[in-house]
Amino acid sequence: MGVLDSIGLRSPAVVASTEPARLPPGGSSIRWTPEQQIVGYRERHKIDPVRVVGRGPQVAHLPLAIHQISPRWKFKGESMDVDRYMSAQRTAGIIVLKDGKVILERYGLGRAATDGWFVQSVTKSIAAVLIGAAIKDGYIKSVDEPVTKYVPELKASAYDGVNIAQLLSMTSGVNWSEDYNDPQSDVSLAYTSSEAGKPVPELGVNPMISYLRRLPVACPPGVKFNYNSAETELAGILLTNAVGESMSEYLSNKLWQPLGMEKDAYWLVDAVGHERAGGGLCMTLRDHVRIGQFMLGGGQTGNVQVLPPDWLADAISPQAVFPSSVHGAMGYGYFWWIYKDAYAALGHAGQAIVVYPKDKVVIAINSAWPEPNTPEMFEVQEVFIKALHEEAVAHEAGATR
Repeated sequence: MGVLDSIGLRSPAVVASTEPARLPPGGSSIRWTPEQQIVGYRERHKIDPVRVVGRGPQVAHLPLAIHQISPRWKFKGESMDVDRYMSAQRTAGIIVLKDGKVILERYGLGRAATDGWFVQSVTKSIAAVLIGAAIKDGYIKSVDEPVTKYVPELKASAYDGVNIAQLLSMTSGVNWSEDYNDPQSDVSLAYTSSEAGKPVPELGVNPMISYLRRLPVACPPGVKFNYNSAETELAGILLTNAVGESMSEYLSNKLWQPLGMEKDAYWLVDAVGHERAGGGLCMTLRDHVRIGQFMLGGGQTGNVQVLPPDWLADAISPQAVFPSSVHGAMGYGYFWWIYKDAYAALGHAGQAIVVYPKDKVVIAINSAWPEPNTPEMFEVQEVFIKALHEEAVAHEAGATR
């Protein structure tokens, strides 16, 4: 028995069915079966209500390098390659850019290049980018402003005294449990109560705000990192209140159109029609990697500076430093995970955008992990990303075609 078998990462081959695929149930995707994941992540926009993030009339070409990479590496003594990794990790797509050129692009699980994919908590990192854009546009003065300036419903709650920077770095000090396996955890109760189609507990108040303002203080703001998906929802509500338009419209205007995205994106909405900033975007793999290339390029679209340079530097620097590694990361920026030589947007079940600024390498991955978010799955992905990075650095992209 090989090491992949011993840690439960050898998956059966995915067999194409002759019957139409059945869509999984709406609401939370956390408890979908592995079979439901494959269909549901690809067709997420057909399951629950969404808003469209419109692309523009022009598509930005992603040049293909003549020489492509084909990395091989060892994982705990076993020889690995891209095909074996994609099978073990149930990978729907991998794309690698070096100096803006495609040096690897592969698809699996029956997915085509034009198919979207549910990117889960990668959405958080994109929501942070929109906060940065709103600061550049003057809708928000700075990250030092209090959250309650833009979400006054939270006055006299545990969020009174928390600023935007602490919200974006998940150091609010508000008590929160992010245990997906516990139906009584905060993340389970808050998201279940605010799903599309559910009754709104307080007229005129987003259900997530209704839940958050009942939470107690755990520690002073800025002291401790505590992963809290609902705080991204709060950041999204704050953004909408500040800019006066939906997150979908703002994302379309600031990124999707000027970056020349290939396809419209879809954004899941909650009970009151607000975008799920904590994990609701669906997009193609190529558009996924374009987000990373935008970050690598200093937050510019063409000659337009979308993100304030000082804000971007803070966003991809550790605002919260971890006492020990979390998924290999050394800290957390503004909804971005910070590594020694890279920063990343990460999502449930193997979604990732990883940017290596010094080497000008961007890696994007979409997956439907058979055992989502176990330490073993993260370890296998971490070693794979390292192999991709090393091969990309050693590779001479050469001419394009």
